[in-house]
Amino acid sequence: MSNTLSPRSEQILKFLLRTGTATIEEILAAVGSSSPSIRRDLGRLENRGLIRRIHGGATLVEPLLYEPFRFDSSFLAREQRFASEKRRIGLAGAELIQPGETIGLSAGTTTTFVGRSLRHRENIDVITNAVNIGMELCNQPGIRTYLTGGVIPWTWSFSLTGHAALDFLDDVYMDRLFLSITGLHPERGITSLEQEEALVYRKMMKRSKQIIVVSDSSKLDRVGPALICQTSEIHTLITDTGASSEAIAAIERLGIQVILA
Repeated sequence: MSNTLSPRSEQILKFLLRTGTATIEEILAAVGSSSPSIRRDLGRLENRGLIRRIHGGATLVEPLLYEPFRFDSSFLAREQRFASEKRRIGLAGAELIQPGETIGLSAGTTTTFVGRSLRHRENIDVITNAVNIGMELCNQPGIRTYLTGGVIPWTWSFSLTGHAALDFLDDVYMDRLFLSITGLHPERGITSLEQEEALVYRKMMKRSKQIIVVSDSSKLDRVGPALICQTSEIHTLITDTGASSEAIAAIERLGIQVILA
């Protein structure tokens, strides 16, 4: 049996990728059709493990792979901060990806949402240095996922760094790289929290045709401790509609495409 979703099922899933949870009435308003048809589509999506039906509606399946982090306040804060904005950014990023492409996903919460928005897709190869993204995609038949290998250099990190990660990247090419960041400043560049992570991101950039930063607007005009690259080296920024017109204009003056989600 084909794993391809029907157009209506894909519409429903994209709606849930934007909203997280929705009632049957909200789904009907968004995609049309009839209540029985919507319920059948939800059943198919649930059988694929993509959504979970709840009383009167449906919700996206939240990963069950983070049990060791469930009561860690630092992790929960990172995961939940600007979750709605990151969900929309992740979907906008995923919609740029074409079948047959090889894409890179750096470690980070926003790139995790890009990965989650790909779970129903087919014929895509993913290269990532994020242990959690590898786990979330490992049971998807249409996606082949490669982990760079490497060392997890600090507590509660999913990011693989070090010589093994850098050596792996010597042998691959990517059509697009989606990069999570700590800060983006027009003059001071794109930054991360850790120098070891920034080294891996720079290597990923060198192996990619297109560099796309995915970042909620709170990180614009901020500067982190580890430089990844100059801002002018990226091609596209996907951010949320909370970004100020001044911040967007400063980035666009560098010749960077800005997509608001």
